[in-house]
Amino acid sequence: MDMTTSTGGATKPRKKPTLRFKTGEDVKALRGKLRLNQTQFWSKINVTQSGGSRYESGRTIPRTVQLLLHLAYGTEKQAADLLTVLRDH
Repeated sequence: MDMTTSTGGATKPRKKPTLRFKTGEDVKALRGKLRLNQTQFWSKINVTQSGGSRYESGRTIPRTVQLLLHLAYGTEKQAADLLTVLRDH
């Protein structure tokens, strides 16, 4: 994947955004901070409550779900940066 960006003629490598939600603990902490139940939180990215519960309990969160979480619950800038990287891929 060519991760470069052009700034006035100079090309510099584009840094891949760091995904915020890699573990169930990360997700559970955010969900608690947002005061959402599992159904409310996970339905935003079309994951069932039972599937979300499994991730929060330690099952590995697939990369695609991590990306969706990043887009849905990251900041506008984080989501935009991720979309830019995905589109350039």
